[in-house]
Formats: sequence, structure tokens, C-alpha cells
Amino acid sequence: MNLTALLLSPFQFDFMNTALAISVIVAIPCALLSSFMVIKGWSLMGDAMSHAVFPGVVLAWILGIPLAIGAFCAGLFCALATGYVKENSRIKQDTVMGIIFSGMFAAGLILYISVKSEVHLDHILFGDMLGISTSDMLQSAAISCVVALVIGMKWRDLVLHAFDAQQAKACGLNTTLLHYGLLSMIALTIVATLKAVGIVLSIALLIAPGAIAILLMRTFSSVMICALLLAITVCFSGTYLSFFLDSAPGPTIVVLFALIFTVAFIYSLRRERKVLLT
Repeated sequence: MNLTALLLSPFQFDFMNTALAISVIVAIPCALLSSFMVIKGWSLMGDAMSHAVFPGVVLAWILGIPLAIGAFCAGLFCALATGYVKENSRIKQDTVMGIIFSGMFAAGLILYISVKSEVHLDHILFGDMLGISTSDMLQSAAISCVVALVIGMKWRDLVLHAFDAQQAKACGLNTTLLHYGLLSMIALTIVATLKAVGIVLSIALLIAPGAIAILLMRTFSSVMICALLLAITVCFSGTYLSFFLDSAPGPTIVVLFALIFTVAFIYSLRRERKVLLT
């Protein structure tokens, strides 16, 4: 087998073509939301919501409704409950999130064990990108389009709200709607990534692109573009490389993000030192 045939070999399998397609589809909403989440300091919120969808998935299976509906409702409930407890107590938000998401995740485990769900636990926690069905891909594509459309329509409002919520309110914007709209889009995106990379790894896709882009770029618009291009490239490359490494696509993608973040961090440190010396 020559080199060209070897490099093109993953595209000869339908399951790899499907995995490559879903990797690009889920990369788009994750990248678009990633920059907002990093700027607002919502990394732990994304982690909490991704873990909190677990009981929703199990309950949806028990009730015989689509798993996506249960996951979305559970993720949104986690965000709303966190906000309510924070506003009505002296406990800080990170503490509240830690209690709520760990409690919901534990409740999901108890439910899963008690009902002996047919949904494989590994697929919930780590995804099954190579086993994505056409309906799952269409669902993820629809969510990706909705998130991209909403961010495109409310771009200026969301940027102002991300940097200065008080200023956004003073300008007459409905900050409550923007706040919960952003949370809803995060919950939807977690649903889109659930079947592909699972609960545990979805947070990496929601945080890493924005974190890396912020290290490299100076303006928010360039951060968004960089995060989008980076997420698509890394997700596609990670899935492609997993074929040759004989590894799962999800963890391979996350490891690539971690390596790129390390390089970007070192580069940003060196760049700042050069600026200080000049």
C-alpha cells in the first residue's frame, strides 16, 4: 500500500465518514459558545451542566421519550437551580454548582443502576462517535444551525453582555433573556455532543477552543474566528488520527486540544516577555 492509499484509507469506511462529519458538526456550536463561556468565567457552569444531564438521560429512557429532551431539561434545570440558590443564599456560585451537579450526577447513577437501562453507560459518559445514527447526526446538525443562527442574530448584544452585563442593562438590553438564552444554547450544545463525545468529554469541546484562541488573539471577533477554525480542525484531525492510533475519537480530540493549549500558553508567555523587554 502506497502512502496516498494509506492516508485515504479512513475515507473508505462509512463509519469513519460519519464520525468525521459529526465531529465537524458538533465543533461549530462548541466553538461559538466557547469564547463567551471563557470570557464570562462559565467553565465550571459548562462542566456542571454536562454532568447534570445524566439523570435526564436515564429518566427520558424510563419515560420512553427522546433522550435529547431529558438531557436538555436536566441541563437547564441545573443552571436555573444554581442561579436560584446563589441569589437566595450567601453561598458562592462555584460552591452551589459543585453541590448541584455532583448531586444530580450521583442521582443519575443510582437511577441507571436501579432500572438497568439498555443505554450503555460508556456511551453516555464517553460517547460513541463511530456508532452515530443518521437521526442523531441530523439532530446535532439542527442544533448547530440554531445556535449559529441565534449567535449571528444577537452577536452585538451577547458580546456586550459577556463583557459588561451592567452596561448591557443600562443600554436597555434584556439581560435576563440574554443570560438564560446563553444557558439554553449551552444545554442544547451539550445535547448535540452527548452521543459523539459523551458527558465527561463534552466540557473540553466547550472550553478548549475559546481558551486557546484567547491566548493567541487580541480582539473578540478574531477570538471567535480562531476558536471556530481551531475546533473544526482539531475535531476533524483527532477523529482522523484515531483511525491510525486505534483509539476512541473523543479522547484523541481532547488530547489534541490539551497539546495545542500547552503550545499556545508557552507561545503567549514568550510573546508577553518580548513585549515587556521592548
